[in-house]
Amino acid sequence: MTATPPLSQRRRSRPSRGGVVLFLLVLAGAGTLVVFLSRGRGTAAAGGHGHTAAAAAAGDSLREVRLAPADARRIGVTFAEVTRTPFGRPVRAVAEVTSDETRLTTVTLKVDGWVERLHVNFTGQAVRRGEPLVDLYSPMLVTAQEELLLARRLGGDVSAGTADAQRGASGLAEAARRRLRYWDVPAEAIEQVERTGRASRTVTLRAPVTGIVLEKLVQQGQRVMAGDPLLRIADLSTVWVEGEVFERDLPYVRVGQPATVDLQALPGETREGPITYVYPTLDPSTRTARVRVELPNPRLALKPGMYATLRFAAPADTALTVPRSAVLVTGERALAFLKRPDGAYEPRPVVVGRTSEDRIEILRGLVAGDSVVASGTFLVDAESNLGTIMGGMGDMPGMDIRLPPDTAPAAPAHQPGEER
Repeated sequence: MTATPPLSQRRRSRPSRGGVVLFLLVLAGAGTLVVFLSRGRGTAAAGGHGHTAAAAAAGDSLREVRLAPADARRIGVTFAEVTRTPFGRPVRAVAEVTSDETRLTTVTLKVDGWVERLHVNFTGQAVRRGEPLVDLYSPMLVTAQEELLLARRLGGDVSAGTADAQRGASGLAEAARRRLRYWDVPAEAIEQVERTGRASRTVTLRAPVTGIVLEKLVQQGQRVMAGDPLLRIADLSTVWVEGEVFERDLPYVRVGQPATVDLQALPGETREGPITYVYPTLDPSTRTARVRVELPNPRLALKPGMYATLRFAAPADTALTVPRSAVLVTGERALAFLKRPDGAYEPRPVVVGRTSEDRIEILRGLVAGDSVVASGTFLVDAESNLGTIMGGMGDMPGMDIRLPPDTAPAAPAHQPGEER
């Protein structure tokens, strides 16, 4: 006759109902954590149990997904065909309107002096070639004018003298004129000195070009030195639009290529011009290179400093493409879900190439005519990851434990004949 074990031993051998429930809740939380971590890791850390191999394979071996048509429609799964179509990568670049550097002029003095009068009163003022800019008093210019007058009087005194004396006097006068011209004294001012026979206290300097005053670096009454810049004048009849093109887009940009310019200040108006220059250096902080587009600006509607967008139409070729939403990039790989004839969704690693606004090039992994999940890809991928993780947990110790039925009889407090 088999002896009945003591009640205390029977209680220890049977797991409590609350303990089993707690274990399963902890296990479910661990499974959720593994699903989350499997999105960013290709392999699991090695452990001391046999189930770690399945967990390690979960990041690299996704399982196929099967969804009923009604479930697929409910979560918004749609499909698209892999097609070979003309593929041209549009290139966009943030740009800014700048003045044409070849049409910039700096007005600089070549003598010391004082600004007696400033005819240009503000930055942005339009000037025309030959208009007065500055009335300058310079002792050096006054001395040069007096030397010219002295040479002319000397020429008159030796008019009846020898030819050598006449040539000497004429050479002195020409040297005085040349010095004034070298100091940018206008020809009409030199003629006036010779005509009146009197040196002028001030000399008026005139605009060398027609344009807009971009910078005014002098004030009336200011003392100026030789070499000091007074004004910067820009001819804005032609402007540059300089854009920043990303490094990956540089192969699609070349000199002479037509570009379209959209300006924020002029919505609805587009302008077109050729790319005239691609700068040979790259900005290491932004990984961009500058490109230049020249535009005519007859009404001065384009102002330096305006923001713009450059658009280039890259040469189109034929490529195997799918919608961009059909490819899921996880950081370590790119996936597309292939719809098989039996209705299953097979995760297929792909190698991608160029991208456009709505499509992406497939280099390897799919062929023309394949049908792939075009929307809802992330949900299908999550289902595939979940199936892989839960499949790997099937071999974990304790996964076969089931909750005891609610109708299971409770153990009696004691049996007759047993000691408490």
